[in-house]
Amino acid sequence: MSFCPHFQGLDGQKNLRKQNGVLIKKIQSMDGFVSLWKFNEKAGKKRVALGHDELSLIESDGRIKRANEGPISGYSILLDGTNYLTLPHSQTGPLNISGDKSEVTVIAWIKWTGEQTGFVGGMWNEYQDGGKRQYGLFISLPHYNGKDQVCGHISRTGKPTPPFPYSIDYSASRQKVPKNEWCTAAFTYDGKYIKSYLNGVFEARDPELISNTAGFEGYPQGLFKTKNPYFFPDGIGNNGSDFTVGAVLLKSGMGNFFKGLIGGLAVFDRALSENEIESICYIND
Repeated sequence: MSFCPHFQGLDGQKNLRKQNGVLIKKIQSMDGFVSLWKFNEKAGKKRVALGHDELSLIESDGRIKRANEGPISGYSILLDGTNYLTLPHSQTGPLNISGDKSEVTVIAWIKWTGEQTGFVGGMWNEYQDGGKRQYGLFISLPHYNGKDQVCGHISRTGKPTPPFPYSIDYSASRQKVPKNEWCTAAFTYDGKYIKSYLNGVFEARDPELISNTAGFEGYPQGLFKTKNPYFFPDGIGNNGSDFTVGAVLLKSGMGNFFKGLIGGLAVFDRALSENEIESICYIND
């Protein structure tokens, strides 16, 4: 089956959007700014990070086409569910955010097809050496109450959350992520709470029974917890993951492939406030 999301053109066709210079400058001027990828490069080129040239992402598992639309640069990367971008752990530098009191914010401008779980970006490895999870932005993690929602994942140990078989520690937005429509997905972590945002808006969720948790040691009836914000005071582990965009390493190989367009990705080494998130998480039609 061919991959054909609703987008406005590839290289060689008319670019239907212009670079948003005002928004780019605002993002770069904010305290805690680490990097911003505009994804305006042609297929086959390194994707350069504003703020740190050395944080350029390289293609893996095939060339990644450039689409002629996007709310940041006027362009975006087209991920077809088989390819992704990567930066080896040894080169992650300021992206290797970790520590007991560390904070992080990840923001992405995306157009998601809605077909499957998709990893947007971060340092997340679920298999090597038992797991090297640190932080990551996902779209749709249904196993623990995050279906079709913005999910912000944090790990201290890099491994699954005892006594469960997978890492359970992620926030999930109350709002559903629209399909085939530009939106902004973001999460923050302030060392205590993970919060998920859609289009710059945080909506709290009430405590709820987390699916697939009943019957495990200590949880005969299952785990009741609030998904947004998600309480996680353990901090971020320095676990040795690569930084990837569009996929993560699973036991079966690379997986959780994002399908759709990513028009921008920004990382901060602090938790932005709700007002700050709202001020930059918007789409100009």
